[in-house]
Formats: sequence, C-alpha cells, structure tokens
Amino acid sequence: MPRALGLGLFATVLSLSVNSCRNDSSTIIRDEIDHASGDFRWDLPAKIPRPIVTQPMSEAKFELGRHLFYDVRLSGNGTMSCASCHQQDKAFSDGRRVAVGSTGQSHPRNAQALVNVAYNVTLTWANPALVTVEQQVFIPLFGEDPVEHGITAGNWPEVSARLAGEPRYAPLVAAAFPEDDVVMTEAQIGDALAVFVKGLTSFDSAYDRRLAGDEAEFSEAARRGEALFFGEKMECFHCHGGYNFSDSTADQTMTFINKVFHNTGLYNLDGAGQYPTGNRGLFESTGVPSDMGRFRAPSLRNVAKTAPYMHDGSFASLEAVLDSYAAGGNFIASGPLQGDGLKNPYKDWFVTVFSMSSEERADVVAFLESLTDDGFLKNPRFANPWP
Repeated sequence: MPRALGLGLFATVLSLSVNSCRNDSSTIIRDEIDHASGDFRWDLPAKIPRPIVTQPMSEAKFELGRHLFYDVRLSGNGTMSCASCHQQDKAFSDGRRVAVGSTGQSHPRNAQALVNVAYNVTLTWANPALVTVEQQVFIPLFGEDPVEHGITAGNWPEVSARLAGEPRYAPLVAAAFPEDDVVMTEAQIGDALAVFVKGLTSFDSAYDRRLAGDEAEFSEAARRGEALFFGEKMECFHCHGGYNFSDSTADQTMTFINKVFHNTGLYNLDGAGQYPTGNRGLFESTGVPSDMGRFRAPSLRNVAKTAPYMHDGSFASLEAVLDSYAAGGNFIASGPLQGDGLKNPYKDWFVTVFSMSSEERADVVAFLESLTDDGFLKNPRFANPWP
C-alpha cells in the first residue's frame, strides 16, 4: 500500500532544506546497481555512460511524470506546475532572475536548467544533503520557505483529489504502478516526477556532432573559443569540464565521486568574504566560514538558452559572466552589495585575473552557443502533453 502524506514527509523536506551536516568535497563511494532495465529509453550516445540510478525506471512512470510536470493542479492553489519555472524552450529554466512561487513569493535563487540532472552529484545550488532526484522533487512541492508549489498537510487532500479526478490519470497510474490500489499518492507523484526529470538528457549539440566527426555547424569562432575554454589562460574547464561540462558529475563508470562546490568571487560585502544573507551557498548548510559563497557548478549544456546567470541571476548575459571572471571576481562599486570579489579570501584559486580581447570573448560565447541542443529544446518526448 502506498504511504499517505504525513508529518514524516514534511520533516524530511525540512531536514533537506536546512541541513547542518558537514559533507561537501569529501570523497564518497557509490556502488548502486543500475535498476533502469525494462523498457526505459535513455536515448544516450554510445560514448556517454548511464547515470547512477537507485530507483526502478520505466516508460510508464516517465509518461505519468510528464503529465504531472506540466499540471498546474499539482500546487496548493492550482496555479503552478513544475513547468512554470522549468520551460522546455529555455532548457527547462524560466528566464527570470529568480524564481517566483505559486503565491507570488520570490525565491532567493535562480531556477536551474533541468539538463542531465540524473548526472548531478548533488541537487540544487548548494545543498550537500540532496543527492537524489527522488529527494529533491519534494522540496518545491512541499517546501514552506520559500513557498513554491505551496502544498501543505492541510491542502494535500484537496490537491490529491483534484489530480485523481482527472480521467487521464487513472490509466497512467495503473500502467506506472500496477501493484498499487490507490491513485495519486505522494509516493507515486514523487517517483514519477523523478523518472521524468532524470530522463531529460541532452547530448546532441553542434559540439557533440563535431566530436563525432560532423563539423558542419561548428564555426571557426567556436573552435577558437573551445581552445580558450579548455586552456590554462581562462581556466573554465576546472569547474566545467567533462562530457557534462560540470565537475559535479557522476555516472556508473565512477567509483570515487566528489561533492564539489566553488566560490567564484561573486560577492565580498564586508571585505572578509561575506555573501548576501540567505544566499551564502554551502555555508548555510555547514556553518563553516570557508564554505561562504560556495555553490555547485551547473552544467553548461544549453547555457546560451538559460540566462540570466549565477545562483542569483545577477548577470544578464554570458558576456557579463566572462567579464567577471576576467576581472578575477565581481566588482560592485556602490550600494548594499558593494565589494570587490577579486579580494574575497574564500575565492577558488583558479579564479584569477586574465586579459581577454573583445574577439576572444565573442569566441568563447560562440563555443558556449555550440553547446545548444536544439533537438532537446523541441523534443516532443519532453513536451507538454495537455491540450
């Protein structure tokens, strides 16, 4: 029998949202086996390994999850779906500086793109406790600060009944969970959403095709930008290397996996490394001073479609991001966020000053644009199934 919504879930959501354990860049070992057998379609190129999977995957769960992902009924007031903040044409980001919840409350952070999420070592921007998509999906659904979907213990029966009353769901749930005799439990919703999100894979950009031998869409500017991106001058690849363009990546070929977070000198409010309250990165989980301003490096796949950038959406363009890195940190001359990120004492060692011409900046942007997977942005497999 599927478990009903109870106080245990809210305690779990709270503990994952405000976690005080110390577990950041320490090495961990993953030995889970792949349960993604059966009929699930990963649609991965031959050279890309499968992600680590701890829960059974199926096409039926994926299809149920797709319907739930786009359904505004999955919110306390019936106005917000997962797709409200994660839109396919924006690589499942939302184009806002920060996300806005169902009640109009602004989130302190930028909505991350849902690209190759199954490969992330940790989820969200800076929470070392969130290590599976199954855990993460409940945070926006039931989290209370900030309110996103706005589901609570009080309105859950109404939300569940609202979903169960949609005729399309009964056969979808029966196919996904044939052994269950209850429709629209919290466990079914979380499992199905997690399968859909994990299935959002993107590995067919112009850059990928170039690696496979087809350079028709890979420009000379992108080629020059590639050399700069992977060179020691700009150091981009230290945080954004590998096939997923993030050092926070795990797959089934790996035994030792690091939880990695970085300080890029975005802020330095007091001259001693301070970041804005409520947006202080890993420090908010660990309380360790040197964790101030440390965030997980997101994948750069489809990054040209996911502006604005950084954890708080503070940069409107890729050019602005590159300018900040060239300066060795973000300089804010006045106002409440005034400070020189170059002098942040907790900044990662490879965020250093470098010279960059306007042509070089354009070349790196061209390379980043080559990471756009147009098929991913338009794939009907990931699209809204509702009329």
